[in-house]
Amino acid sequence: MSDTENIPQGDSVDNDYTSRTGQKEHIPVQKDEDPVEDPIDPNTADSDQQLARDENEAIDKSNIMEGRTRGATKQQGTYREPGDDEGLPSGEDGTSRIATTKQTDDSIDAEIQNPPRK
Repeated sequence: MSDTENIPQGDSVDNDYTSRTGQKEHIPVQKDEDPVEDPIDPNTADSDQQLARDENEAIDKSNIMEGRTRGATKQQGTYREPGDDEGLPSGEDGTSRIATTKQTDDSIDAEIQNPPRK
């Protein structure tokens, strides 16, 4: 007995859901094989002219600014890069702090000169 035994075989068309005569459906449902009206003309659908028409319809001209905005910058000196320690805890409140290279070198020199006693 194989696992594919219970799989339906044959045509994938299923018209069980279509509206039947006498049913009072608000929206009629058509069969799978019924022709569908296609508003797109395949001869002009993929053309530069159609693309231009689509872009013209999609662009909201009332949302476009009249002038250029490239010169709209802040005054000289108002932009400032953050410092290396800016935003880091100070270490005075019990939180850890990143040591700088100078601090580390000084600590090593002090430990060499005054080794801890056992």
